[in-house]
Amino acid sequence: MKLRISLLLLVAVFVSVTAFGQQFIPAFDTFSGKKVAYVTLEDGTKVEGTIKDLDRKKGQIESITLRDSLGNKTEYTADQIKVMYLPPSGFDKVMKTIDFAYDATQWGDDIEQDVINKGYAYFEKTEVQIKKKSFVLLMQLVNPTFPGEIRVYTDPFANETASLGIAGVTLAGGEEKSYFVKKGEAPAYKMLKKDYKDSFKTLYKGCQKALKFGDKRVDWSDFASHVAAYNQCK
Repeated sequence: MKLRISLLLLVAVFVSVTAFGQQFIPAFDTFSGKKVAYVTLEDGTKVEGTIKDLDRKKGQIESITLRDSLGNKTEYTADQIKVMYLPPSGFDKVMKTIDFAYDATQWGDDIEQDVINKGYAYFEKTEVQIKKKSFVLLMQLVNPTFPGEIRVYTDPFANETASLGIAGVTLAGGEEKSYFVKKGEAPAYKMLKKDYKDSFKTLYKGCQKALKFGDKRVDWSDFASHVAAYNQCK
């Protein structure tokens, strides 16, 4: 009964989110071992299978073990993986209720939107600046439906304001206090909620469509809409 109520709340949250403009995909922590995951390796090989194991260290994915249709298990380390689409756990009933369809043709990216529209989390390898060091990590992209010059990733160590969470999913109703932001070819860097207003003009420089959002008020909760507007400029 509690699960049913939680799922209904989840549906309500997503309906409200999609009704009011662009939003980031939630940060997913746990994944289904029943639905198929899709992985593309650095050499271009595409593999798929159900998730048998997922190893993390300090919030970062180190390896994933997939079971193929014949029951064979294979482990892939993070350095072997280029991109992957992972199915969040406890999401089947919600996916039957929510329409995740987006018109992504305008973005011109190679992300498989048909998979994203089924509710999958998208991870890609990218360079990340943490303090004074640079690392190449697998990061969850939270704007896969409107990618472009600016790409925004979850911060595995971020604290959130009060939020609704179900089956390892962080949902709207609370806010992430930080993300990693990649602009162009530069490494992704940590953007804190408290620094967003001061960074606004620099981040969206050259795009009046995005900058006009700052004419009245720069609100962290509108971050996704700002990014979408900027990416349309590019």
